[in-house]
Amino acid sequence: MSRNLLIQAAAPTLGELRDTLVRLEDTIIFALIERSQFKHNNSIYEENKMSFKDGYKGSFLTWFLKEVEYVHAKVRRYQSPDEYPFTGNLPEPVLPPLDYPPVLVDPQNINVNEDIFDMYVNTVVPGITQLGDDTNYGSSATRDIECLQALSRRIHYGKFVAESKFQDPASHDEYIRLIREQNRDRLMELLTNSKVEELLLKRLKAKAIIYGQDLSSASLDANGNVKTPHESPLSSPVIGGKVEERAKTRVDYDLVVSLYRDYVIPLTKEVEVEYLLHRLDSD
Repeated sequence: MSRNLLIQAAAPTLGELRDTLVRLEDTIIFALIERSQFKHNNSIYEENKMSFKDGYKGSFLTWFLKEVEYVHAKVRRYQSPDEYPFTGNLPEPVLPPLDYPPVLVDPQNINVNEDIFDMYVNTVVPGITQLGDDTNYGSSATRDIECLQALSRRIHYGKFVAESKFQDPASHDEYIRLIREQNRDRLMELLTNSKVEELLLKRLKAKAIIYGQDLSSASLDANGNVKTPHESPLSSPVIGGKVEERAKTRVDYDLVVSLYRDYVIPLTKEVEVEYLLHRLDSD
């Protein structure tokens, strides 16, 4: 979230949040494109496949993630209310704290990064990469961490979305009633806007098609317009196992859509519901 939104004393509006979430779509798509240039490199995800001089037991990715978050914690990354670490036992910042108004009421400190990590490693990476090992372990893991951090921010924004909806006078009383009843199903129904989700998925597909084009060999026609070479179709894997013929792009646009439809949106709404269920705990 931008610094301007974070220093507000009130929860950001849904309009302000949508602007941020739309920008995060771009970040996530480009991060997936960057990761897809390397092969799967499964060795970086296997526990104890590599030995570490510090005695760490685990995969190369979890070790690297721990090291990156250790440094980022020192510069107060995880003091920001829209950042959530994947690892624990992090150091205190060396910089003085920033004064973030207490917009969120989150006594449970909800963090679904474990689910995000599992989804990313076991579903997303196999879908966007070619099988094999090109030994680019450091580069692959660097891109993995960028993807994980972007997905984590996007999904945990559900807390801000939930707070904004909770504060809406039109539905505030209904939220209070359902929270006191601990009615998870009705809260999910009230939070869900199917039309917005449908428009989001259409926008994602368009972005992934445009951003995924390889224009390295593009040329200009007589009018100065970009003319791209004809691409032969190929089969591309999609989350969930669907395969279809399509023009070649750097990242499968249906995979991006299914990533959001099957994982990002459901996890975000789970965060929203869990946040709301505990919203009145301190009252």
